[in-house]
Amino acid sequence: MDFILDTSTAEIVGYLASVFIILSFVFSNIRTIRIINAIGCVCFVIYAAAYDAWPVLIPNAILLFVQVYYLIFKPGK
Repeated sequence: MDFILDTSTAEIVGYLASVFIILSFVFSNIRTIRIINAIGCVCFVIYAAAYDAWPVLIPNAILLFVQVYYLIFKPGK
């Protein structure tokens, strides 16, 4: 129980990001995969921004834009 009390909000967002990324591998519908993966990317961007972790922030921000692009402009792919 001490782990939960000692965990910062940013760390919780980081753990949520991991859960969403892993969860995206469970589905077979590409739209669902992209949505869940995008949520994970948003969480990782927030987490990385809180810790100035540029190696985590940059690829997840790029991947987020890719996911959003395919969701909006190429919904069937």
